[in-house]
Amino acid sequence: MSRHYLIMYCPPRDGFAENATPEESAEVMKHFEYLKQLHAEKVVLFAGRIEDARFGIALLETEAEQEAQQIMNDDPAVKAKIFTAELLPFSLALS
Repeated sequence: MSRHYLIMYCPPRDGFAENATPEESAEVMKHFEYLKQLHAEKVVLFAGRIEDARFGIALLETEAEQEAQQIMNDDPAVKAKIFTAELLPFSLALS
């Protein structure tokens, strides 16, 4: 049975969206491409960030928490330590 998990991504500092280094921007682009691929595979149901970019989220549908944890850990921006991330079980009420 599929379950839902929310990943909350946090950037390393305030104003990150405006003052990311070229190296950080490259990792964020890899992060976006990673989420796009998972969305095409219907693992990521949606993803985005709040307007001021203080944090972003991705909602996953996986068979097990371990799978969701691995997806979060394999995210290029998490692996590069650009974003910190937290995995939270999520109860989807409407879709």
